[in-house]
Amino acid sequence: MCLAVPGKIVDILADPDPALRRATVDFGGVRKEVSLAFTPEAAIGDYVLVHVGFALNVVDPDEAQKIFEYLKQMDDLAEIQEGPA
Repeated sequence: MCLAVPGKIVDILADPDPALRRATVDFGGVRKEVSLAFTPEAAIGDYVLVHVGFALNVVDPDEAQKIFEYLKQMDDLAEIQEGPA
């Protein structure tokens, strides 16, 4: 299963070509560089859904928090199903 994960844009790397625009995105303390080619409207402080290194769309901060909660619940469920290590 493939998921798009929300992250917060903390820096945008300047490039005159919009197809090469990139940003540093914070995923709960882990920072990665992602492409903003599909989200030219994205700005510092926005939350974006990222899949395989591409920001697919800008999302509302409340929506991003809901997704974080769903992902946490999925992780909790996986731990219950796997049982103790």
